[in-house]
Amino acid sequence: MTWDEMSPLLLEATGQTTQMVVWSTLFTVLFGLPLGIALVVTDRGGLLPSPVLNRVLGLVVNLGRSLPFIVLMIAVIPLTRLIVGTTIGTFAAVVPLTLGAAPFFARLVETALREVGRDTVQAAQAMGAGRGTIIGKVLLPEAMPGLVAGLTVTVVALISYSAMAGAIGGGGLGDLAIRYGYQRFETTLMVVTVVVLVVIVQLVQTLGDVVARRLARR
Repeated sequence: MTWDEMSPLLLEATGQTTQMVVWSTLFTVLFGLPLGIALVVTDRGGLLPSPVLNRVLGLVVNLGRSLPFIVLMIAVIPLTRLIVGTTIGTFAAVVPLTLGAAPFFARLVETALREVGRDTVQAAQAMGAGRGTIIGKVLLPEAMPGLVAGLTVTVVALISYSAMAGAIGGGGLGDLAIRYGYQRFETTLMVVTVVVLVVIVQLVQTLGDVVARRLARR
């Protein structure tokens, strides 16, 4: 296969992977950030202690993290069909990608928030700040470098997950590598696909590291 034949395929597959990762990242933050916050504030000594709720949330997060992604994709096929109307294609892959990444990101959010000094929270409470104010103006801003670092790790994981989504018709670079690189024995295309994935991961990781370092210096 010549470069002229490969380039349109690579361009289309890269666009599909980008769509999957961008949409999945948005939904992962939408669900994972509140879940991570809830894990912290409902813990003993938190802003709103609730041991029972905390254990339930922890169980949900642990369950989501314990399933291998390929198993999760198959297990949520009925849910994917219910939400998207199909189980094949880029947007269908967003459902399992989000369900797989949100619990993972929630734990990273929890870890970042726990690194905020207890004295900082107590000082805000002493000044009469409410729970919402402490979360929005103390915990989250103080934990921002850790949150950005955690989001970077999550996006890198999503890129890996999106490649696996190609195994069940999710499209993207993983699908291209399987259908053309593996099944049609196009070794060159396989190698180029791997290189593109590595480059994307490196770009994401570098950008995330730069942003996290700048936030930490504030």
